[in-house]
Amino acid sequence: MPRNPDRRRALADAGLRVLAEAGARGLTHRAVDTEAGVPVGTASNYFRSRDALLGALGERIMERFAPDPAVVATLSDREPSPELFADYLRYIVERTTREPDLTRALIELRLEAARRPGLAAILGETLRQGYRDDVAFHATTGLPGGPFEIALLHYAVDGLLLDMLTTSIDAGVDPDRAVTAFAARLVG
Repeated sequence: MPRNPDRRRALADAGLRVLAEAGARGLTHRAVDTEAGVPVGTASNYFRSRDALLGALGERIMERFAPDPAVVATLSDREPSPELFADYLRYIVERTTREPDLTRALIELRLEAARRPGLAAILGETLRQGYRDDVAFHATTGLPGGPFEIALLHYAVDGLLLDMLTTSIDAGVDPDRAVTAFAARLVG
């Protein structure tokens, strides 16, 4: 029987709310069913295993973090430059901090994947595809930086987000200043 994609998204969103509220330990198929207000067993029909459920949450996070095509079009109208690259990075930080629970959920999923090989395979492919998409975007738009620089920026932005949305080192560095420095030092 074909699965309803709207129901799948609604279940994943409910799972993200459970993950944000109760952490990975509190995330069960039954908890997702309860949060979504659906009959018991619905989530397990869509996500057969715990790893499948967790992996689907990672995919849903990426869907929800997808850039607004209008913003990308506006940015794309500009000439490629380190300044434009910094503005793209600012937009990434804006999108990923607008709903901090989503970023915290992704961090939690990544930690859980370190302990669960099945989830590591599912979530790892989602993350690697995002990286490949970023590299392709740079190649097609003429933005500075190649695969190595894009990897370094992922590492830098992930660290910035971790610091902004969890217990901070409290270095007193404005996130915008950090993003500007990342762009300037890596591709400037």
